[in-house]
Amino acid sequence: MPYRIDIAKLSCLSGRAEIFVNEEAGGLRRCASLGDFVSYRFFIPRLLGMKEGCLSLFPDGENTPCYQIPLSYVKSEGEYNVFKAAFSTEGGKRGLYFCRLQIDSIFGKIEAVGGNSFGFAPCEGNPKFVFQLTLSEFVHPVPKWLQGGVIYHVFVDRFFRGGNAPLKKGAILNEDWENGIPQYPEYPGAPLANNMFFGGDLEGITQKLSYIASLGVSAIYLSPIFRAASNHKYDTGDYLEIDEMFGGKEAFSRLLSKAKEYGIRIILDGVFNHTGADSLYFNRYGTYGSLGAYQSKDSPYYSWYTFRHHPDDYECWWNIEILPRLNTECPACFSYFLGEGGVVDTYAKMGIGGMRLDVADELSSSFIEQTKNRLAAEVSDAVLYGEVWEDASNKIAYGKRRSYYQGKELDGVMNYPLRTGLVSYIREKRTEALSYYFNEVLPNMPKRVADLSMNLLGTHDTVRIATALSAPSPEGRTNKELSLLRMTEKERERAVQLVMAAYTVIATLEGVPSIYYGDEVGLEGYSDPFNRMPFPWGRENKTLLKHYQKIGALRKKKAYADGAFRLVRLNKDCLAFTREKKNTVFLTVYNNSPRPLSFLLPDSAKLLIGKTEREEKTKSHILAPEAAIVVSLQQGDTVSF
Repeated sequence: MPYRIDIAKLSCLSGRAEIFVNEEAGGLRRCASLGDFVSYRFFIPRLLGMKEGCLSLFPDGENTPCYQIPLSYVKSEGEYNVFKAAFSTEGGKRGLYFCRLQIDSIFGKIEAVGGNSFGFAPCEGNPKFVFQLTLSEFVHPVPKWLQGGVIYHVFVDRFFRGGNAPLKKGAILNEDWENGIPQYPEYPGAPLANNMFFGGDLEGITQKLSYIASLGVSAIYLSPIFRAASNHKYDTGDYLEIDEMFGGKEAFSRLLSKAKEYGIRIILDGVFNHTGADSLYFNRYGTYGSLGAYQSKDSPYYSWYTFRHHPDDYECWWNIEILPRLNTECPACFSYFLGEGGVVDTYAKMGIGGMRLDVADELSSSFIEQTKNRLAAEVSDAVLYGEVWEDASNKIAYGKRRSYYQGKELDGVMNYPLRTGLVSYIREKRTEALSYYFNEVLPNMPKRVADLSMNLLGTHDTVRIATALSAPSPEGRTNKELSLLRMTEKERERAVQLVMAAYTVIATLEGVPSIYYGDEVGLEGYSDPFNRMPFPWGRENKTLLKHYQKIGALRKKKAYADGAFRLVRLNKDCLAFTREKKNTVFLTVYNNSPRPLSFLLPDSAKLLIGKTEREEKTKSHILAPEAAIVVSLQQGDTVSF
């Protein structure tokens, strides 16, 4: 008579997995390159009485496994038996795979459910996948120039007035740089002209390169600079022209040249999913001399757009009629952006360091792949980022699984899941979102992608980090109220402390920290457009700025370029992790509690960032509430919390 499964007993048991690639411990990382030898170790509770087991790998979207690897016994360890499943990916195919772990036990046939720390359930119906594996085949060099660096994200119109650029027709200049409030809609979603400018330009960035370099910056990521009617430039008018209010191509060439002297490269924002209605290509208002798609079906650009009924009913980005959506798969449109002499080729030949693709999930895999190829044809180590807000390893967009991390498309994405997790952890004292990042999102990144991930605390699309961490909630307040709402002195003091800690964390994790202009000096502001205030020159928070500069210097340590990462602790009171390269180990500790945190460090430890008090009797280090430190250790040193 078969053994009857006792679900209550079974649900109390759990196991865990580790992955090794080419015999190197990968911990939780669920990625490998084609040709690698992959080995899983499974810690199975002895109480299951496991007899045998099998690991099956299913290609994404298929019902038949391509790998079936029997488990072999390795050893006993505590309450677990350790089993191994190993295989070579030589001759395999790049892509996303889902793993099923089946076990013959005293409960009968069961399978793992969950993640790397998994439970068990009876085998019945469709297979349950316990985790994924990405097999990549990277075809371009690693952009090593950016590993261990810092990205500085500039919203051009709001950074610094450097020249005497002309005021274009229809534009309004706000002369009040220090206290001016950006144009804002009466309520969220209300129409907005976005034609108020503060006068920041490319010459202004060139004049401030020494300041930017002091932050340890390797790349400046510019908001869109192509000719457009608005101040934000996400409504492109002409991709092959630099906006005259930003200084045109001459100013851009000077910026490229001068930035190179500081060892800084320029990353452009590629808004290729849609244009402005007021553009060379659509020309709804007759601004341009050419025949636009709106004006006539005989326009050479007509096939670039999708009209339901010409001319007034057409596909738009998020149904915003001033942003008609492009059909980038149209051969003529595709070639305009990615052909020889096209948009990407033109700026690659000028010497840019790379691009960030706006709304990458609305661009096809072939478009993204060819963007990378076209960049690399001129700049072999150019970087290509994508705007993806979720786990990009397994994202499905418009019914299609994306292949961003499989080796031919993106070098990295904007790391919004990390920001979400960290803000929730610091402000709300919740671990769920940050734990999800460390246990799901980060393990799904190939190592080189993780090392290049754009670790951000703020962008033009988010609440300013100082505001997010310390300011009153915007709930129930009108846009007029939010435009004037500022933190109290006490809230600002706390914001400075919390931003320092948050930047310490993101800058010492795997990835490249990205500074949204002004965050490093305490600029505050709620959602767009209040997060786009002019840079407060002459009113910078010096304490915060000095901290960012110290972190910029710390980033030169080789461990922060591509060193190994290990999560040491994550609970509601403490986050601790290490980065390691050869014999050097750097430990980051953040005290997330309202109480001092006590821990022991070896005598050889050296404090690099932040400070602790020393308790003479126990020799313990005392870290202040809501503060972070970075400590240099030697390999083999132990830290006791």
